[in-house]
Amino acid sequence: MSPRRNRPKAADPSGHSAEDDRTGRYGGFQSSQDWRGEEWSVRHVAGASAEGKTYRCPGCDQMIPSAVPHVVAWPEHAGVDDRRHWHKSCWNARDRRTTRVQRSRNAPKF
Repeated sequence: MSPRRNRPKAADPSGHSAEDDRTGRYGGFQSSQDWRGEEWSVRHVAGASAEGKTYRCPGCDQMIPSAVPHVVAWPEHAGVDDRRHWHKSCWNARDRRTTRVQRSRNAPKF
């Protein structure tokens, strides 16, 4: 059996190399979007990358089950703690949704 060959990674159509952006790590792609006057980093996560984890969507306040494709969004100036996992449809409808969730003072904010 011959050894495996290491081939160079192909360049992205936008001009970035595959090593410059870590999009393949989570099985999706990352972009930047403007929302509410700030720049947001938005990463599309494939379902296979989210196995074993559940998240609560801030758009609908429902759980995102394990292995379901979804979107992770955070303000570009913020850190890791400000990342939020959204259903794709909730992220696309974020301007049409209102916060109707009534939480108690001691309830965690997802």
